[in-house]
Amino acid sequence: MKKSAAATMSGKEYCSECLHTDSSAATFALVDTGPAGRWATAAIIGSDLIAPHLAVFEVANLLRRHELAGLIGGDQAAEAHADLLDLAIELWPYDLLAPRAWELRHNLSTHDASYVALAEVTGATLVTLDTRIAGDRTRPADQRRRGSTASASIP
Repeated sequence: MKKSAAATMSGKEYCSECLHTDSSAATFALVDTGPAGRWATAAIIGSDLIAPHLAVFEVANLLRRHELAGLIGGDQAAEAHADLLDLAIELWPYDLLAPRAWELRHNLSTHDASYVALAEVTGATLVTLDTRIAGDRTRPADQRRRGSTASASIP
């Protein structure tokens, strides 16, 4: 896992080819062999990935919840966790995303807003399975309700 190298860079010039994954897409890519997992894997494989720092904690927690719910076994959870730590993801710190994430607080949780803020700051497409985060970000920018410049990709 890459640590915050991207954090020292700014804006859309740096990440024009980046793909931004949220915890839902990353988790499904790691453990789901169904249509959602295949979609997430195809969407992120071979891409330069970026995410807020909190994404790693959220994915680890989702793996834990999947194991506790019996959706995956302990061995699969442990393997997926090891794979998570091996993913080449540029992690962006909260302080670079905080102003925009805070502005979005009336529409999204701060966690979810950090994903949207990162997509806006970098111009990267947000890959997500969470329709709440995607909202109308799958529409062309001039047709979005919330004034967000972020683009999202959902299955």
